[in-house]
Amino acid sequence: MATHYLAYDLGADSGRLILGTLDEGRLTLEEIHRFQNGPVKNTGALYWNLDGIFTELKAGLKKASACGKPIASLSTDSWGVDYALYDERGIIMPPVWCYRDGRTALGIENAQAKVDWPTTYAITGIQFMGFNTLYQIASEPADRLARARQILLIGDAVNHFSSGVARNEVSLASTTQLYDPRQRRWSDRLFAAVGLRENQFAPICASGTRLGPLKRSLSAECGLPSIEVIASCSHDTGAAVAAIPAASKNWAYLSSGTWSLMGVELPEPVISEQSRTLGFTNEIGYGHSVRLLKNIIGLWLVQECRRHWAREGHKFDFTELERMAASSAPFVSLINPDDARFMGPENMPGKIADFCRETGQPVPSTPGATMRCIYESLALFYRVTLRRLEKLTGRKIEVMHIVGGGSKDATLNQFAANAMKIPVLAGPTECAALGNILIQALALSHIPTLDAARNIVRDSCPVQTFNPTDADLWDSTAQRFNSLLG
Repeated sequence: MATHYLAYDLGADSGRLILGTLDEGRLTLEEIHRFQNGPVKNTGALYWNLDGIFTELKAGLKKASACGKPIASLSTDSWGVDYALYDERGIIMPPVWCYRDGRTALGIENAQAKVDWPTTYAITGIQFMGFNTLYQIASEPADRLARARQILLIGDAVNHFSSGVARNEVSLASTTQLYDPRQRRWSDRLFAAVGLRENQFAPICASGTRLGPLKRSLSAECGLPSIEVIASCSHDTGAAVAAIPAASKNWAYLSSGTWSLMGVELPEPVISEQSRTLGFTNEIGYGHSVRLLKNIIGLWLVQECRRHWAREGHKFDFTELERMAASSAPFVSLINPDDARFMGPENMPGKIADFCRETGQPVPSTPGATMRCIYESLALFYRVTLRRLEKLTGRKIEVMHIVGGGSKDATLNQFAANAMKIPVLAGPTECAALGNILIQALALSHIPTLDAARNIVRDSCPVQTFNPTDADLWDSTAQRFNSLLG
């Protein structure tokens, strides 16, 4: 008998409500509702319209009700680090800041004056990124932070809206740089450093926690029965990794989207001076597994170029941009994707041109040349990151699983295989939604184990293999690329 689940999958550009159907060992997905998401810009500040995200959930739930299928449960996954403050009445205190807002310089200074960076990393195992929740909280005005009775991360705020139960699920909590993965709790020392009271962040719960039924008011408004609300993996990458169709031992993953997140799944965190220096992070996954990974700027580079070109009157779709990259001359110009200038929005082609000019390389003269530069640079940075992962873990990686929206990009997948010199298995594209739904099924005992869940993904979703070619050419270019890393 078929069982149906709902995954509310929130990304930084769009959100979807997806109906998952598990039937005789196969899982199918159907998009019920899609909407545009993104930070709102007002007087130079960037923040999220969380009320709008709640409204879109209700619109999706009404469509799900109209499908007439019995639904077992609902869960939300989202990007990491961002949060909402709630006052003593339980009302969200605006603004809900976007991590790309440039307000955190003072927060970094404030936090590091209390706890130095090596100590912070030793507690959390999270790589330094200026927008981590730790630094966002340290940027909050003291009086505003003092008024906050409760703090929830974005995906968990939506689960709270759905169920009325306030919990920060561990995969999302682990992105904050306020969580101690060894002690498996919030860090008292870091809370004190940024002026947080004990338990001001809502309690942490495990991946796959059953929160309770859909709120009566929401159930009545949307025409749904009182289905179960579950905290699956509230962090989209945690959910995606749970759904990777891995069958071998020595595999790594690359979740390819706005961000490229490359890592391995381990039983314990790797927290050392070497992992800190190399910029690796330890996030928590299903079953309290550890995702040792590197956050790499990803298709954000492409998205921002596309937005800039559209403002100039040249509207390219992603397929056209991929074709232009494939047909442009190879290895003309390269960038360091880890350079801080590429983190912010606005005129990405100009930033790429500036980097090439400053490093004595030809400046890309066409959108195709710019795209080729991005693709090759990302692939070569994947190679660097893979070698560092192997060094940290003492494991030789034999296959790379690329999942997420970027796994549809055959040109980038082939470049990645060429640069890393190992096979790339691309797909599925909807790994976050798949993982969200499979963890719901695990929580409800509809699936026995995570291995069984991954078997379902292998049986349900096509995967394309890209084998490496042109090894000598990519090896020689890698030497040139490494000189740009500093």
